[in-house]
Amino acid sequence: MHTKKTQTAASAFRAAFPLTLPVMAGYIFLGMTYGILMVTSGFPVYYPILTAVVVYTGSMEFLLVSILLSPYHPAACFLTALMVGARHLFYGISMLDRYKGTGWKKFYLIYTTSDETFAVNYSAAIPEGMDRGWFYFQVSLLDQIYWVTGAALGALSGSQITFDTRGLDFVMTAMFVTIFLNQWIKDRESGHVSELTGILGALLCLLLFGPERFMVPAMGVILAALTILRPWLLKQEKRRNEIQDTEERRNG
Repeated sequence: MHTKKTQTAASAFRAAFPLTLPVMAGYIFLGMTYGILMVTSGFPVYYPILTAVVVYTGSMEFLLVSILLSPYHPAACFLTALMVGARHLFYGISMLDRYKGTGWKKFYLIYTTSDETFAVNYSAAIPEGMDRGWFYFQVSLLDQIYWVTGAALGALSGSQITFDTRGLDFVMTAMFVTIFLNQWIKDRESGHVSELTGILGALLCLLLFGPERFMVPAMGVILAALTILRPWLLKQEKRRNEIQDTEERRNG
């Protein structure tokens, strides 16, 4: 029994690892930036490593530098964290069906649901017959390892680096563009309805609420639109799967 579980976890790792390579590229560089920023701001080396493990919210960790350097206001800190992490509410709702039945792994999956982990787990085509709980777990674990490793490398080398680190955070933008383009190519047969819904919802809220406050309303609009379109999207997905199965039987 133990051997079977080990084999299941190992096969899930082999399937998950290639999909997390773009995340690794972003997390290592951005994590190093965070580690360097913390150390050069006067914090000891273990601070960025500890927060990378315990907090594990990249944008909030960067804000944490200025929060810790300023007079402490609990209410302001709480509201800031709430606003920064509010979008994760929609991630959780979107992953309800996928994380159902994953047992004890669900608690870790919820804890490690970052933007990039959500993007990979939500869009991944899990190989047939593979334990999806272990697959999601391996993606989540690998992503956190990348972030902690980057923060540790940045913290350890922060006092030695002299070059200008501005612009490293653009790695995350580039990674999201890559993930979006892959999804666009993958979803071309359905007319890119999901992708266009996201683009139009974000643009609408950007115009209505401005660049500082559009994120949470945009997530709400996109969630509502995809909920309405869900029956049609599921029908299209079923149709694509039937066509794919027919082609495979014909070629086989």
